[in-house]
Amino acid sequence: MGLFGKEKQKSPKDQVNEWTHKIRKEGYVLDRQIRSIQREEEKVRRQIKDSAKKGEKEACKILAKEVIRSRKAVNRLYASKAHMNSVQMSMKNQLATLRIAGALEKSTEVMNSMQALIKIPEIQSTMREMSKEMMKAGILEEMLDDTMESLDDDELDDEADEAVEAVIMELTTGELKKAPLPMQDSLAVPEDEGATALPADEEEDEDLTNRLEALRS
Repeated sequence: MGLFGKEKQKSPKDQVNEWTHKIRKEGYVLDRQIRSIQREEEKVRRQIKDSAKKGEKEACKILAKEVIRSRKAVNRLYASKAHMNSVQMSMKNQLATLRIAGALEKSTEVMNSMQALIKIPEIQSTMREMSKEMMKAGILEEMLDDTMESLDDDELDDEADEAVEAVIMELTTGELKKAPLPMQDSLAVPEDEGATALPADEEEDEDLTNRLEALRS
């Protein structure tokens, strides 16, 4: 091997510490993404409430699907953070093993977690780079990210009606059902000429008054 231009090899301990630092840093990226999605969801939640007061059911359904998508995205990011925590714990175990065995060992747990993490767009580049470094260090076997790529996205286009209705009920507490229907005035039942419709409570009060007057007479 040539002596000139030879890159200094990092020790296994330095590599593990570097990976742990990178994972922690990328975790902050996911935290920011989660907060961003939740802020956008809060805006949509307010829009749903406004649309419900106006009786705009179709608009509420469309917006409810956006809420469902955002919640799925947040859940996926939280799952990714769990994978990151798993890798960090495994790295700590690697350091403990390194003191005894003097070398890094293959880890099925790290393999599974890294395969999940390289499919997250926000951190994909860093995770791919780390996975290559871990393969060289002997912790991972060849990654199968290309094979798994087709399984990346969940079907979000056609949400179940039950889930949409559940979100609408959750955010409006039935306000949509109480809202006046569009064109309600044109569908009103015509009243008899000279007659005035009374609410049920007023009709009962009037009936009671008539009975009292009859008793007095």
